[in-house]
Amino acid sequence: MIGNIISAGLFGINGYEVKVECYLAQGLPSFDIVGLPDTSVRESRERVRAALKNCGYTFPMKRIIVNLAPADTKKEGPIYDLPILLGLLAASGQISLPPENTAFFGELSLSGELRPAVGALPMAAALKAAGISTLYVPFDNAAEAALVEGIVIYAARHASELIDHLEGKRPLSPVTRNVRPPSKRRLPDFADVKGQDGVKRALEIASAGSHNVLLVGPPGSGKSMLARRLPSILPPLSHEEAIESTKIHSVAGLITRDEPLLTSRPFRAPHHTASSVGLSGGGTIPKPGEISLAHNGVLFLDELPEFERRSLEILRQPIEDGVVVLSRAAGTVTYPSRFMLVCAMNPCRCGWYGHPSGRCVCTQAQVDAYYGKISGPLLDRIDIHTQVPSLTFEELSAKSSGEPSEKIRSRVVAARNLARDRYREYGFESNSMIPSQLLSRFCGLSSEGTRLMKNAFDRLGLTARSYDRVLRLARTIADLDGSDEIKTHHLAEALQYRTSGR
Repeated sequence: MIGNIISAGLFGINGYEVKVECYLAQGLPSFDIVGLPDTSVRESRERVRAALKNCGYTFPMKRIIVNLAPADTKKEGPIYDLPILLGLLAASGQISLPPENTAFFGELSLSGELRPAVGALPMAAALKAAGISTLYVPFDNAAEAALVEGIVIYAARHASELIDHLEGKRPLSPVTRNVRPPSKRRLPDFADVKGQDGVKRALEIASAGSHNVLLVGPPGSGKSMLARRLPSILPPLSHEEAIESTKIHSVAGLITRDEPLLTSRPFRAPHHTASSVGLSGGGTIPKPGEISLAHNGVLFLDELPEFERRSLEILRQPIEDGVVVLSRAAGTVTYPSRFMLVCAMNPCRCGWYGHPSGRCVCTQAQVDAYYGKISGPLLDRIDIHTQVPSLTFEELSAKSSGEPSEKIRSRVVAARNLARDRYREYGFESNSMIPSQLLSRFCGLSSEGTRLMKNAFDRLGLTARSYDRVLRLARTIADLDGSDEIKTHHLAEALQYRTSGR
């Protein structure tokens, strides 16, 4: 007899339907799993054997063959434990086959407890798209799977509970779909930062247009402190953005039962020892890296020159395209990776180049070599280069606090709303995403502005890319000023950010 159970698999951030076919045949007792299973799937044999007996059922002493279809797609993870157990019980006649359009996934402990699965949200979405009407998941995955509308979710803590429900002995209640909960985290506030008004202005502009930023300053000037407060002034996530970011974090195993949906923009700050795979993602079956986990949020690279050159160069294509494409033997996966890149670095190896104290011991050649660790093409993709000077005693000892994040955020949100309304019919939302062919339409300059831009282009040696980025940045500055036109002082402020970092 064959027991067929519907389950799901993951490839990238997309789920797909998997049919678990359990066949019992005459012959010497054996237990084989086919369909390109990885080691963790093959180990399901022992977990299922122990869980089945501990749930009070008889393990069939026959030749058991479990096929995971489609058979030409690599399967990984322990999520097929529950479907295999149910398929064996149905094939051996110990329970009835579940109703049609019903799916299951979940890991089993040896006692039969259900443990959470990675990627519950994308798998639930894929099953719903495949026409599944009812999905059974481990209890810890309930809130996450319930984010998908149009599918009934049941959650159980133990396999026995689920089987009793299917047999009509102790019915379970469907999981209630909760409204998106407010964020419980208190973000660091810009009110804690003393001085640095120029840097705050630069970060406000960056947030309003989703521009990339490079902060250059001596140790202790507040670069990291300022960067970590950036999420407090970013616009709230829309529902679509929250779902998309949550899918990526779910696949990476970063979603918890208490916070099934991301409610604030991601802030990722990998250490400078992070490998290129850690940043871009990868593996035999590619998993998301830091640049994808930062999607719709901020990727903060502190001590930028200390990162490996190869790791930094990986950022170039995702910054331009908003996606990272990973090609492996198992297939090609595309992860979204549209993020704000925020970098911080010292002006030289000792950190004190240009400091009023004159304590820098680096030669000009050493300073140039330190900057030379960062390639020109990468620097060209950073819109705002700004100095973070050391604070004076008067600024540090002042008792007054800085402008709170709430006020800055209100200006940022207003500018973002202007941009969103302007580009609604074009399919993008922020100024940093304006395609080159639309720059003349949305970033037109007056004759005076054109002359200023020509002089800057010749004197600063701007490239075609940096020319476009200056125009996008000027558009954001104009939006913050509430101006429909890019005026000369908007353009002048945008141009100063191309040279002020060094």
